[in-house]
Amino acid sequence: MSRHTRLCSSLLLLTGTAIGVASPAQAEFIKDSKASLELRNFYFNRDFRQENAPQAKAEEWAQGFLLRYESGYTEGTVGVGVDALGLLGVKLDSSADRSNTGLLKRDRETGRAQDEYGELGLTAKLRASKSVLKVGTLLPKLPVVQYNDSRLLPQTFQGGHLNSMELDGLTFDAGQLKQVNQRDSSDYEDMSISTVGVKNVRVRTGTTSDEFNFAGASYKWNGNLTTGYHYGELDELYKQHFFSAVHLLPLGDKQSLKSDLRYARSTDEGSSNVDNKAFGAMFTYALGGHAFGLGYQSMSGDTGFAYINGTDPFLVNYVQIGDFANKDEKSWQARYDYNFASLGIPGLTFMTRYLTGDNIDLGAGREDGKEWERNMDIAYVFQEGPLKNFGVKWRNATVRSTNFGSDIDENRLILSYVLPLW
Repeated sequence: MSRHTRLCSSLLLLTGTAIGVASPAQAEFIKDSKASLELRNFYFNRDFRQENAPQAKAEEWAQGFLLRYESGYTEGTVGVGVDALGLLGVKLDSSADRSNTGLLKRDRETGRAQDEYGELGLTAKLRASKSVLKVGTLLPKLPVVQYNDSRLLPQTFQGGHLNSMELDGLTFDAGQLKQVNQRDSSDYEDMSISTVGVKNVRVRTGTTSDEFNFAGASYKWNGNLTTGYHYGELDELYKQHFFSAVHLLPLGDKQSLKSDLRYARSTDEGSSNVDNKAFGAMFTYALGGHAFGLGYQSMSGDTGFAYINGTDPFLVNYVQIGDFANKDEKSWQARYDYNFASLGIPGLTFMTRYLTGDNIDLGAGREDGKEWERNMDIAYVFQEGPLKNFGVKWRNATVRSTNFGSDIDENRLILSYVLPLW
């Protein structure tokens, strides 16, 4: 039996396995369980436009299968449950000179995309009152660590995560991550610092970490204001304090102003030179189906912003390609969104934005770097009929830079269908 066949069989059997686990448990374990299968078809095309680019184009097409199962909990003071995640990526088109899109796992020796790759993950969970402890495969989404789901399959972690909401309005999170499985991999490995862009981050040779500790809380003061503090520490590499505040100001009929403020202080932790202060602010005025946004982001310190390699940094100017988080970079964003539900077409949305960054420190004797990025997203999700839950999204991006980086034209076409199994 081929590896591809074994992975497909495993995905099909995963739901049955979850039911088997639940059979001897109490009724709520099964009653409150849910499962879904997402089919994700992904075409990715990135043209490198700068002279002497090491690769002219990265272009691949792949099919993903994401099977998710979440059980309920057994009765009692401490309820017990289990979650399961089955992932399978299948190559539809690729070649050695067009690989490295992040869609498919590559052979370590040849660089060619493999025909398929996948993962089966289990998560044990315990619930007491309004607190839940999960141990196993995790998809964290916190200011100090956010898993990446921008390609065919999501990035996953191994570890433990406690989420508690015992007090009204207060959400507390704490835990530890041990290893990461990147979005185009099927192997768990130790964690490292992202090297994207010009961060000026130096790490002692060979240093990685198998311990990321995190803790933090957010408090919802009322229906319009939420503030938060979170702490993250990648052992031997960096530690980070993250403060956030989100406020929504109603301005009248179908009008509002949203303010999103973020500040992070990152320092070294033994084997690096991390030293960064990151400030970001995003203000969004909504009027009916329209939303107009203006953002500002500033980096200062000896390095750029530090975050775990492969994750999504919690920055207002982190967008489709760039994070605008290089050493000393100052950047602005202008954004426009429209929801066509206002015109009687629910499910159809549009977004466009433009970002520009400058003052990037490229080192002694070099002129400061500059960059800009333009994004456009058009998406439609069928709301009813035989195609209900079928989504189509086109993502377009253009990146240009001065004195550093790559000039990129990029298109992504994503077809997705979520099938509820029960």
